[in-house]
Amino acid sequence: MRNEMEIIFDAVSDNEGFARVAVAAFVSHLNPTLEELADIKTAVSEAVTNSIIHGYENLYGYGGPKREPADPARKDPGKVQVHCVLEGDLLHIRVTDRGRGMADVAKAMEPLFTTKPELERSGMGFAFMEAFMDDLEVISSPGQGTEVRMSKKLGTGEWIGSEE
Repeated sequence: MRNEMEIIFDAVSDNEGFARVAVAAFVSHLNPTLEELADIKTAVSEAVTNSIIHGYENLYGYGGPKREPADPARKDPGKVQVHCVLEGDLLHIRVTDRGRGMADVAKAMEPLFTTKPELERSGMGFAFMEAFMDDLEVISSPGQGTEVRMSKKLGTGEWIGSEE
C-alpha cells in the first residue's frame, strides 16, 4: 500500500519539533520501534534545521535572544516543505527549501563542517542523517535551494519475525 503526506510551514525554529512529530505520527501505524522513530525524528530535525538556519539564514529561536532573520531585508521567513511517501514498509522523506542553496554539497556533507560556528553548530547534521537513514541524497544549487532525500526501511529489527 502507498500512502503520502506533505506539510509546508514557515522556516521558523519552533516548527522543527512540529515536523519531527508529524513524520513520526505518519509512520506510527506501522508500529516502528522506538529506535526507528528516534532515527527518523533526528534525521527530519537535522534536515529541517539546516533549511531554516542555513537555507534561509533565519535565526528565529537560534543563537540566543535575536529572533529575526540574519538578513533584515527579508519580509518573510521562507517556507520548508516536508513530503513523505510510505510504500509498504519503506519510508521516503523529502525536505525542501528555496533558500540560499549550496555550491559544494560534498564539502557541506563533511563531518564537522559548518558555516555557522558562531551558533555553536557542530557540523554533524548530514552525518547524522546518513547514519540514521538507509539512504541520503542532497541536491542543491546556489540561489535555488536545497532538497534532502532520505529513505528508511521499517521493521528490520532483529525481533521482527522471531518466535518467542
